Amino acid sequence: MTITTISQPAARDRPATSGTMKAFVYQGPGKSALEQHPKPDIVAPTDAIVKMVKTTICGTDLHILKGDVATCRPGRILGHEGVGVVDKIGPAVTAFKPGDRVMISCVSACGKCVYCRKQMFSHCTTGGWILGNSIDGTQAEFVRIPYADNSLYPIPAGADKEALVMLSDILPTGFECGVLNGKVQPGNIVAIVGAGPVGLAALLTAQFYSPAEIIMIDLDANRLEVAKRFGATSAVNSTNGKAADTVLKMTGGRGVDTAIEAVGIPATFELCEEIVAPGGIIANIGVHGHPVSLRLERLWDRNIAITTRLVDTASTPMLLNILRSGKIDPKRLITHRFKLDRILEAYETFGHAAASKALKVIIEA
Repeated sequence: MTITTISQPAARDRPATSGTMKAFVYQGPGKSALEQHPKPDIVAPTDAIVKMVKTTICGTDLHILKGDVATCRPGRILGHEGVGVVDKIGPAVTAFKPGDRVMISCVSACGKCVYCRKQMFSHCTTGGWILGNSIDGTQAEFVRIPYADNSLYPIPAGADKEALVMLSDILPTGFECGVLNGKVQPGNIVAIVGAGPVGLAALLTAQFYSPAEIIMIDLDANRLEVAKRFGATSAVNSTNGKAADTVLKMTGGRGVDTAIEAVGIPATFELCEEIVAPGGIIANIGVHGHPVSLRLERLWDRNIAITTRLVDTASTPMLLNILRSGKIDPKRLITHRFKLDRILEAYETFGHAAASKALKVIIEA
């Protein structure tokens, strides 16, 4: 992936305010820049303005830069994860005050609509995944957070800020979209296709349920070694195109109870179709920008389920408790650190993970 720095006018959907800030801006497929932008201001009474302290880059941001996410328009500040300090609040915000240290949820939730009442916060009728998508995001010095009372979490005293950045998105994503949707159970055989950050987050959280085996599948030998250190029982390198045969041989020809797709390309989803056992589940996590073949002529009689989901972050309070207990260490996912001034370098590093051995990068504002 090549990041091209260009200059274009700022997007026109931002409120006028005094002062400017540095921000990383999507300028169309393959184009982006670190620019000076107006600082955000309160738009709705439920808003908060947060001064960013640490943020990160998500695989979804790479999909945006490729042009795979039609809802994200050129001129948008990217990013939907991070921790910071409340700078300003709207008059309807009651749970936070200026100076509070907070973790930002990747999903904004009004808390009142029909979907929020079902804890499907990703489908909130006026929120959902909007940060760094349909409104400006966190890869900047300041960010506006809608529905602050429902979309921010207080940072406990002594908590590790970098570990909390991992709870903004990838840990609940791997857990909810992969482990919960995949109905991982004790004694199951689980395969995770894709040993990137979200796949590894699924690996870490799948262990809550004591599956008998967790098979990690990837093209990258380094990431497979990391996966084994994180608890994978087996690692399959799919470079030779024979990953399905290998997994079927490992499982006596039966296949896996849960196949988690954590990449977002046709080949990896189709691999899940090949390795899922009768009665099994394919749990999709990956962001897909292209059509995928569904082999119903092979699957129609096999009692399988296919699940899709955008993270709702309904599990975030539980994951925060587990983090506080020390039973999980998401900071192990962090491999590189950059200042915001070097975010273009951070994207190059993250986008060429095979060469750089990057997992998650931390960007300090």
